[in-house]
Amino acid sequence: MTLLIPIQHSTLPTVAEELHLDTTLNKAEQYRQLLPQIEALTTGEPDLTANLANTAAALHQAFGFFWVGFYLVKGDELVLGPFQGPIACTRIRRGKGVCGSSWAEARTLLVPDVEQFPGHIACSSDSKSEIVVPVLKDGQVVAVLDVDSDQLNDFDHDDQAALEQLMTLAAGWF
Repeated sequence: MTLLIPIQHSTLPTVAEELHLDTTLNKAEQYRQLLPQIEALTTGEPDLTANLANTAAALHQAFGFFWVGFYLVKGDELVLGPFQGPIACTRIRRGKGVCGSSWAEARTLLVPDVEQFPGHIACSSDSKSEIVVPVLKDGQVVAVLDVDSDQLNDFDHDDQAALEQLMTLAAGWF
């Protein structure tokens, strides 16, 4: 079965297109289909917000994650950026929660059970597991991608590898 997701193409703002994702494939193969489509969607689009928003929407719709979004480094805080899902925490201090810890440590954090993460910030009690991937530009974290699931242990190394690859692409948008 192919999942068709309407998207906006950067050079044709009034014409909807679709992402093609074969949902019969395993997750790693679905990411291999999705990432080049996100790259094509964002290539040539100079607007950071547009690229982050479309990336969050594509990940949210393709995998049905509970929450997908970006937090942008602004001074000594992460500030909420484009996202898909329920309302979220607006500001997160460096080193606080999963997002702030990923920023402080400049590394991906994969959390199978958020209740077991010391200092977890519960923006939603429905969030059960989480992966946070930093966006590195010139060796500095400029943003983090935060993906939450309402299922325990929903993220694995396939998610980590694909999302890290995607955030390498995203670094070019900053």
